[in-house]
Amino acid sequence: MKTLQVENVKCGGCASTLRSKLKEKFGEIQVNLDVHPREISFEIEDSKMDALKTALRGLGYPLSTDQLDLVQSATTKAKSFVSCAVGKVDNITSSKAKND
Repeated sequence: MKTLQVENVKCGGCASTLRSKLKEKFGEIQVNLDVHPREISFEIEDSKMDALKTALRGLGYPLSTDQLDLVQSATTKAKSFVSCAVGKVDNITSSKAKND
């Protein structure tokens, strides 16, 4: 089990996006919202780490160890707001579906 620190994760919506968007390629991911920076834990082969880093950046959640310039940092923050909103909508939608 690997645990990595991830930036820009703010809430359950962010965590939901991380779990749903990364599940197919990287398996089950646990997100710890009780620590800063946030942590994700999962089983992963070393050969998939570069792909994971790319996927995380694409969602707006780079690893804390990533060296980003000012433009990359601003871009990932903007992407994280969108990913967070999508995660919140997904949470609401799945909650309504369970109650119907």
